Amino acid sequence: MSWTPYYRGTGIAPARPAERPKLPAPPPWRKPDRREDTGGRRTLATAYRPAPGLVDAVNAALHLRRPLLLTGRAGSGKSTVIRQIAAELDLGDVLHWHITSRSTLADALYRYDALGRIHAHNLRTLDDRTRPDDTGPEDDIGEFVQLGPLGTALLPGDRPRALLIDEIDKSDLDLPSDLLDVLERGGFEIPELARHPRAGIRVRTADRDGRHTVEHGWIQCTEFPVIVLTSNGERDFPAPFLRRCVRFDMPLLTQEDLTEIVTAHLGRIEDTVTAAVVRDFLKKLNDGEYVAVDQLLNAVYLLRGDRVTDPDRRQSLKNLLLQGLGRG
Repeated sequence: MSWTPYYRGTGIAPARPAERPKLPAPPPWRKPDRREDTGGRRTLATAYRPAPGLVDAVNAALHLRRPLLLTGRAGSGKSTVIRQIAAELDLGDVLHWHITSRSTLADALYRYDALGRIHAHNLRTLDDRTRPDDTGPEDDIGEFVQLGPLGTALLPGDRPRALLIDEIDKSDLDLPSDLLDVLERGGFEIPELARHPRAGIRVRTADRDGRHTVEHGWIQCTEFPVIVLTSNGERDFPAPFLRRCVRFDMPLLTQEDLTEIVTAHLGRIEDTVTAAVVRDFLKKLNDGEYVAVDQLLNAVYLLRGDRVTDPDRRQSLKNLLLQGLGRG
């Protein structure tokens, strides 16, 4: 397949429908609706190659039922580890909590839409006035409570859930310490449900179309979830938090590692263009630039072989796809 400029910058559509170009198929990792049970992300999981020592670290965390804290540069594959664990151990879809400076423990556990419930109550009251013979549906608080990724991971079940807590180093200073109590107990209370006169209330979960009945406002896991936390190493964590984690530092990638990653995703590609892209990517890593492995895959996928024959355009596209990410 050669380089095809589908977009030409004219804003003019073809005169005849038959002349409309059909866009190319996306790379394997860019297909929509890639849920684990459909095999999309399972492909990514099987393509991942653990660094030396990582398998032992994962197994230690599994034996001890402790979170695994992975530290390393952006793009080193930290967030892919949990997907491989979940696929290999058949733990279902991975729950994902992406951390920002505004993230709170409460949001990860559950959200209660009080304003939405008040609005629904007012609409129901107005409807009852216009139709006095119709009492309307019962007020259901469960429709306005949704568990977050951590809350869903702590639901009871026969198998533990897999949870990725991504970029924990970007959190507020107190968040790692706030996590300790919940991770130690494996449970938490939802006060709005605990005060409700009905004992069992069905709420939404973080899973697609997921529902669970919460008894007396308390959620308690029967199996501690399998948790992977990732950090780009931008801050230190308190000792009480660190001692409750199994820690592993992702090693620097080598050219052999990068070639193996490309091979796992795209098959063995032995050509001068691919080798040059891998070398340029590795140089950026060694020079301290923040670039991610998925950028390398994008560049190889687009530039491999003789897909882009013009050398100036090939260099321009390579520069475009391998831009540094900064430290953010």
